[in-house]
Amino acid sequence: MNASNDNTSALRTGLRRAFPPWEYRHLRAWAAARIGGSVIAAVCGVLTLSFGGSDGTTYGWAALFLAGAALAFAGGYWELTIARSASART
Repeated sequence: MNASNDNTSALRTGLRRAFPPWEYRHLRAWAAARIGGSVIAAVCGVLTLSFGGSDGTTYGWAALFLAGAALAFAGGYWELTIARSASART
């Protein structure tokens, strides 16, 4: 049987190896998807604060949405910097 010959792992060093090869090949698209998801989560957090009332449950859900948005945005930005540095080397 022929094994798939994936030489992208030889080009990746450090934390870049944390990504699966199929995700690393399309890193800009995954980063855009993560940033888009963070925008949607931030909108959900703002809408929850706007229409949810003034109890602890509302603030808890809003904090959950906004923390998820911050984490997704940070991950997407990190992936964009990796993709940018990888394209500058080639």
